Amino acid sequence: MTFPAGYQTDSGYDQAEDHIGPFYFKREGDAYEFAFLAGAQHCNANQIVHGGVLMTFADYGLCMVATDGYEAESCVTVSFNSEFVAAAEIGQIVTCQAEVMRKTRSMVFVRGQVCAQNEIVMGFSAVVKRLLPRD
Repeated sequence: MTFPAGYQTDSGYDQAEDHIGPFYFKREGDAYEFAFLAGAQHCNANQIVHGGVLMTFADYGLCMVATDGYEAESCVTVSFNSEFVAAAEIGQIVTCQAEVMRKTRSMVFVRGQVCAQNEIVMGFSAVVKRLLPRD
């Protein structure tokens, strides 16, 4: 599938995300937007996007934001909280926006939301541990 203009994927970086996705990102200046097209492979028995898929997608986005696209560091998620408020369905483009609330020498605090058809389906917050390159 060709995704809308401006989006790209970074396949090969994280095998779990490649298997569950594909997930796409678009960067405009310092801002990121993330997206994927919900397919049958993303759905649960009720034919709505599985909550675990939404959580994995949010984790993808929040880690990209926390590390500025993995340009100089990596990270691991230490804590993740989410609230499901609506459902995403097959055929919808699901998006994610995430923002850094605070960044310290060792941790990054992030919050955001996942939407489908411009409706919030999940809110989230997380803490990630920064993995800086060793000198």
